[in-house]
Amino acid sequence: MPEKLTSYLSFTRKEWSELRYDTPLTINQAELEELHGINENISLDEVKDIYLPLIRYLSFNIIAYEQLHHVTDKFFKQKSRKIPFIIGIAGSVAVGKSTTSRIIQSLLSGLPSHPKVALITTDGFLYPNEVLKDRGLTEKKGFPESYDTRALIQFLDDLKSGIPKVQAPVYSHLYYDIIPGEYLEMEQPDIVIIEGINVLQPPRQLGEILPSLFVSDFFDLSIYVDADERDIFHWYKERFKKLKETAFSKPDSYFTRYANLSDHEAEKVATDIWNRINKKNLNLNIRPTKNRADVIIRKGKDHSVSSIKLRKI
Repeated sequence: MPEKLTSYLSFTRKEWSELRYDTPLTINQAELEELHGINENISLDEVKDIYLPLIRYLSFNIIAYEQLHHVTDKFFKQKSRKIPFIIGIAGSVAVGKSTTSRIIQSLLSGLPSHPKVALITTDGFLYPNEVLKDRGLTEKKGFPESYDTRALIQFLDDLKSGIPKVQAPVYSHLYYDIIPGEYLEMEQPDIVIIEGINVLQPPRQLGEILPSLFVSDFFDLSIYVDADERDIFHWYKERFKKLKETAFSKPDSYFTRYANLSDHEAEKVATDIWNRINKKNLNLNIRPTKNRADVIIRKGKDHSVSSIKLRKI
């Protein structure tokens, strides 16, 4: 049979690791432990085999991006404003995209040019809980309609317009809500990582402002972190049980009511939340966007990466 045509190049873990070449490791074990999630144990070998080749690939893309801007300015005989390279990182709840984002941020910051790398999560663009309640969306937090997509697109448009200072709203996982009046300010970053479950989704209910734009239209490169649903579900339950002993036990936590649950009770609660909300969101809104990504990182049941796909140029 003829070989099936695909728009991606596929690499096994071993094949991918060989593409590192001389990319230096710029973090140590102690620093890595500060970056990985509550129920992940990312090793330095994982960083060497998976993340360093990825950083090398990203570096080539960033250099090409800068060169394109340089020749464009030369063509128009002008000097344009500094425009950041934007990386979008998507994937399910509990799949490990936040860890992936933090490791990429740290490694990019350690490049010889020492770029200024900002990391923004789209949680900050969720509507406040009060708005979600008024709109009957409390049970759909994380679904496309629960985000102020118009504000997110305007934020990205400001970044790509070269506005010197931009602000992103801040979300608290402790309070499970937006923090009123608190913002993360960025001043001319070189690279911006936008991490969130919704970043590769098409626009929804944007009104009259910027109605035809996707969030991903602003990305110079996008990454999707993938895994089997049963593994993600298991990671979600394990994370929930660990959170009840840590973040949930804080008096101010929105989820303090779960702090005294037994592991068995916590697993039942986590399973219910997963089935009612996260499973539906994954299958309806998140996984269908996977093949819009430029890079697909596939993880195995132990959280280690098993394969990589790159969109062909």
